[in-house]
Amino acid sequence: MPDLDGGVLRSSSGSGAAATASSASADVATLVERAIAKLPPELAAQAVDTKRKAKSQDPGWKYGWWPHASKKDFVQCIFCKKIVPSGIKRFKQHLAGGYGDAVECPSAPEVVKKEMADYLKKNSRTILALNPTLGEDEEQQDDATAAEEPAAVPEPSSGTKVKQKKRIAQAAISSFTVTAAPKPATQKMSRSVSSMLCKSPEEVVEERHRSKHSQPTIEHCTKKSKEAKVVVDDHVADFFYENRIPLKVINSRSWEVLIESIGQYGPGYRSPSYHDIRVPLLEKAVNRTSELRKKHEEAWKEYGCTIMSDRWTDTSHRHLINFLANSPAGTFFLGSVDASSEIANGPLLADLLEKQIDKVGKEHVVQIVTDNGANFKAAGRLLMERIPHLFWTPCAAHCLDLLLEDIGKIKEFNTCINMAKKVCRFMYKHGRILDLMRDKIGGDLVRLAITRFATSFLTLASMHKNKTGLRNLVVSEEWQATNFSSTTEGRQVENIILSMPFWNKVELCIRATQPLLVALRIADGDETPAAPEIMAAMDHAKAAIKDSLKDKPNLLKEVL
Repeated sequence: MPDLDGGVLRSSSGSGAAATASSASADVATLVERAIAKLPPELAAQAVDTKRKAKSQDPGWKYGWWPHASKKDFVQCIFCKKIVPSGIKRFKQHLAGGYGDAVECPSAPEVVKKEMADYLKKNSRTILALNPTLGEDEEQQDDATAAEEPAAVPEPSSGTKVKQKKRIAQAAISSFTVTAAPKPATQKMSRSVSSMLCKSPEEVVEERHRSKHSQPTIEHCTKKSKEAKVVVDDHVADFFYENRIPLKVINSRSWEVLIESIGQYGPGYRSPSYHDIRVPLLEKAVNRTSELRKKHEEAWKEYGCTIMSDRWTDTSHRHLINFLANSPAGTFFLGSVDASSEIANGPLLADLLEKQIDKVGKEHVVQIVTDNGANFKAAGRLLMERIPHLFWTPCAAHCLDLLLEDIGKIKEFNTCINMAKKVCRFMYKHGRILDLMRDKIGGDLVRLAITRFATSFLTLASMHKNKTGLRNLVVSEEWQATNFSSTTEGRQVENIILSMPFWNKVELCIRATQPLLVALRIADGDETPAAPEIMAAMDHAKAAIKDSLKDKPNLLKEVL
């Protein structure tokens, strides 16, 4: 009887476990049916199509399918509809969650998450040697294995267990395979070999600009398909369009560093929240700027520095004055002052500049650089009286701009510039004429420059380059068919364009100013020019002007 009772008891226990497993399978099947029912008709049809799933007993195929039959590395989830790259294992990690290289499915039921996590854990070939709970997990696995084996098999001794653990750990370390989530680079002990060998995003972008050669892209290194690159490019473009971000941002170095850092991080990166970027990350940026100032202060103490000042008016018509410090370490922004309610005369500017000099340290400031305005000249004289070792130096770019202004006031050049302005105003004032002009010359006529007077001479150069196109415009049938050509202003523009004396004056203007425009580009370029470079550019400009105007001695004398 005891044996019979024991047999009955064992039999009933086994049937109960089978019933529980059957019930769990039924629940999962119901969850799958409900998830597929919520999908759009097209996706629902794909989810049940057996041709879109591998012929495998892997449990992951119950919850996903191939959205593209030709791309079998991409698996789509029935719960969140996300397309997961890199095969079925990554998809199971997506369902299980908690993996650093896979985004967790937000809609997967808990029973599915547990099922995938158990399956991945059971079939994992990697053991993380630095995990403090490793011994406990292995002991649990050993106990479970011993429970499943027949009772006749003897249990390994404790010494054998230790040897087995050592062999497994050594094999995992030698394979360099780590399935744990990547830790921050600040924790030196947890950095992987690849992260230590990899250059920082800033270093990669710096080398790319220094060598002027295209850096191998992530697509090239990992052999990604062209279709995947197109998808990423579309997402970048949509981000710019939807948020109305100026397109020139994509040319900035910080954007390149951003893209490189995300690429090095890998899949699964989640951006900071609105609160993160508004409070803690902003505070970190302020702290980094403070640390950067310390480096500049060291250069100021060693080499001395130059205080630079610039004034401008913003879109709200506020009169702003900026202050910067320049040294061999670079240029550092000191601050800005809103002087809208004040009269920006010499004493006021001298006081503002002296405050900035005191912040940096009078003993570290060698000179101040401002534009050639009368108020800044007066401020420079006052500061040189207050601080005997200080020098005031005018801005080279502003000097060249004033030089171009004075050359433009020469009678022969002034007449030519006014005639060119009349032509440009007429062209850009009427839409039909502007469209005809762009069609004839293949682009725009006006060329904008960093200063107003440079714009005038660059536009003259553009007109001289497109002289044939402008002439073809005013003799064409389209021009004659417009009502504007018969107006007084239209006839004046036509006479100017067809006048040979006008084009001779344009050529003279170009010959007298083109070398100075080159010097202005050097003085106001992105790279900081040294004084010898500007001096050399001016010497070359004088020689070029003398050579180009040698047949016009009176005009040459006036220009020089």
